[in-house]
Amino acid sequence: MVEVIEETARAKNLALELPDWPGHLAGQHVDVRLTAEDGYQAQRSYSIASAPEEGHLLLTIERLEDGEVSPYLCDVVRAGDELELRGPIGGYFVWDASLVGPLLLVSGGSGIVPLRAMLRHWQAGDRPVAVRVLHSARSLDDVIYREELSRFDGDDQADVRIALTREWPDDWPGHRGRVDRDLLDEVAWLPQEHSRMYICGPSGFVEAAAEGLVQNGQTPSQIKTERFGPTGS
Repeated sequence: MVEVIEETARAKNLALELPDWPGHLAGQHVDVRLTAEDGYQAQRSYSIASAPEEGHLLLTIERLEDGEVSPYLCDVVRAGDELELRGPIGGYFVWDASLVGPLLLVSGGSGIVPLRAMLRHWQAGDRPVAVRVLHSARSLDDVIYREELSRFDGDDQADVRIALTREWPDDWPGHRGRVDRDLLDEVAWLPQEHSRMYICGPSGFVEAAAEGLVQNGQTPSQIKTERFGPTGS
């Protein structure tokens, strides 16, 4: 363990130093296993937030009140502690800078975590394609990586938009309410541009976003999804 950093009121960044780490692809995840003194074990999967080029492994953990693992990782773990990890895992929901075609990243809540790894990898690869990001959160304070995402304002190679579903400032210029077909159609590339689309978030959000893109004419085979349930941590 290297460092514990507060990301939002409900999420922590865990920066891990792994001397024997074999490397990973943007979009992969790891399994974290905790073992209690009585031998009871609990294991959960967490997406990797750091790009393959970065010198450490970053996990962003959102605390779930009824979770077995996330409360410990957010409230108990301290710098210097050791964690048991297995990975990297997954080869489907990954993006590499060598892939052609513009990129569309759609996320809800902590679903932004693997997409952040893709964004970081995109930056490290000298921005090989244009990218658009649509992130949905309950409020501005709940936006994970809010400061980092704001740095893309005015970037001619990256269009980042945030939709707030429950609370927003009176002068909020972005989308208010849930992500719908009209918003998806607004941010998505034209079907003939053969973009690569990645959607991550709660199951209902992912299903609705994927269905909306297909209904708007996008090719299903170009859409990759990763989802998590209400008690995933």
